[in-house]
Parts: sequence; structure tokens; C-alpha cells
Amino acid sequence: MSGEYTVREAVADEDREACFAVRREVFVEEQGVPAEIEYDPYDATAVHVLAVRADGVPLGTGRLLHGADATGKTGADASVGSLGRLAVAEAARGLGVGAALVRAIEDAARGRGLTAVDLHAQTHALGFYERLGYVAYGEEFPDAGIPHRAMRRVL
Repeated sequence: MSGEYTVREAVADEDREACFAVRREVFVEEQGVPAEIEYDPYDATAVHVLAVRADGVPLGTGRLLHGADATGKTGADASVGSLGRLAVAEAARGLGVGAALVRAIEDAARGRGLTAVDLHAQTHALGFYERLGYVAYGEEFPDAGIPHRAMRRVL
């Protein structure tokens, strides 16, 4: 597979559908997360980002919650966004897609005047996020039956 890809905000319907397809592949099919909890009302208002290969094949996605949608996940701080649903297709892992998606979400957060980004990382991914400048806080907790830790990066 070619390492050439671009990352963009997913604004067109087909881009958002591509985001949902990657999430279905990674979270529902690969990790066994029930589909009824994978998709939620926040999908309608979130900023979605999409990584696509030069030939149009979707490689990864993530989303940013901001404003009132994020405060329940960020300790009620409206200046902090919430990064979530970061997923990279198995065939695209190791190409830097995940890091590029995180940076695109951070750029979207900055563009909306946010000062930091929080996320809930699966514990196996802590090192990935730490390399991108995120710091874990709080105790481990389960989400969809998978151990997680809260993390934050000041922008």
C-alpha cells in the first residue's frame, strides 16, 4: 500500500459515511464494540476528520467534540475539546495516519478557540498519545468493556 494520503475535515455526506465505515471496521468488527453504542447523537455536531489514500480509500478517522457537547467529558471546561473515535484501518497502521489525524483534530480545536484537548485512551494506546504530548490523569476506567485512561494536551 502506498503511504500517500491526505487528512481533511469530513464535511460532505460521503466523507462522513467513510468515517463511519472505518469506525465500524475498527470498533464494531475488530474490537467487538456494540454498534448501538459506537454511534451516538454527538456524531451530528462533532467535527469529523478523515484520512484518505490518494485513490480515495478511507484509512482513518477521528472526531472532536466542542462546546456543550464536550463539557461532560472535560470536567465542564468549555475551553477544552474532546478527541474521540480515533480509528485507523488495519491495513493503514504504521503509516503515521493516527498521528496525522490527532494533529488535524488539534488544528480544528485551535480554530475553534479551544485551549486543550482531552481524550479517553484505550490503555494499550497510552504510549501513542504520550508521544504526541498527552498526559494521563485519573484512574483507569472501563468504556465498552475496554480499559481506558483520561489524557489531556494543552494546545
